[in-house]
Amino acid sequence: MKKLYLILITAIPLISFGQDNLQNQQHIPDNMMIRLVEIEIEPEYLDEYLNILKEESNASMKLEPGVISIYPMYQKDNPTEIRLLEIYANQKAYESHLETPHFKYYKTTTLKMVKSLKLVDMNAIDPDAMPMIFKKIR
Repeated sequence: MKKLYLILITAIPLISFGQDNLQNQQHIPDNMMIRLVEIEIEPEYLDEYLNILKEESNASMKLEPGVISIYPMYQKDNPTEIRLLEIYANQKAYESHLETPHFKYYKTTTLKMVKSLKLVDMNAIDPDAMPMIFKKIR
């Protein structure tokens, strides 16, 4: 039952992306910021961490027009290994995200839960294909 719960909470931000933010975009910006976030969670905090992450990612998608995607996932064989696909319209949108109350709450509350954190900046190979990917979810 635990794995089903994890799958359901990770789908919510992606659905929000497909319905809200994508409709407002004609073209994906060339200067968008893409990042993979690799997080390892202390096992005893996993459920609490996932609840806080769900709240933060949903708030980011609903409230921040510059947040294109915050899509949390976990490794099938090791649910304490969390990955996020973060896509921001640009650097300014990312910096604005860091100043929001929901992100600050997430960051300060989960600090003791995170065993390791790695931020990996990425470049899109074909940014114009992105709207087609998310459109298929509808």
